[in-house]
Amino acid sequence: MRLTNYSDYSLRVLIYLSTEPNEKLVNIKDIAEAYDISKNHLMKIIYNLGKMGYIETIRGRNGGIRLAKRPSDINIGELIRKTEEDFHIVECFEHNNNCVITPVCSLKHIFNKALDQFLQVLDEYTLEDIVQNNFMLKEYFDLNKK
Repeated sequence: MRLTNYSDYSLRVLIYLSTEPNEKLVNIKDIAEAYDISKNHLMKIIYNLGKMGYIETIRGRNGGIRLAKRPSDINIGELIRKTEEDFHIVECFEHNNNCVITPVCSLKHIFNKALDQFLQVLDEYTLEDIVQNNFMLKEYFDLNKK
């Protein structure tokens, strides 16, 4: 299974924001430079993370973004479910399935069980679990600014 860049970048944005104190606003340019990701690509992700309630966006000259929730309140499994378009691991998961053996094949059930387990494991973790080395992440971001 492979997550989309959209989910990957969503996680990276949240990780970056978690390295800043809650009151400090961050701009998209800083995140884009930290990860060497297109600023334009991040704008869509940040907009959607705001709509989902994960981040707060402040418009204007002194604006920026910051986490809208505590890292302990951001569940990784929930985030992935919201940022992935689908979980069609094999063709038989899709609505327009053309596989002729689907009615007698056990593969779909095996992959469905594996997907359920994958998501259950992600449900056990929050952003706080990922950023326990927060000070090291912050140090890395600060050292690698262009």
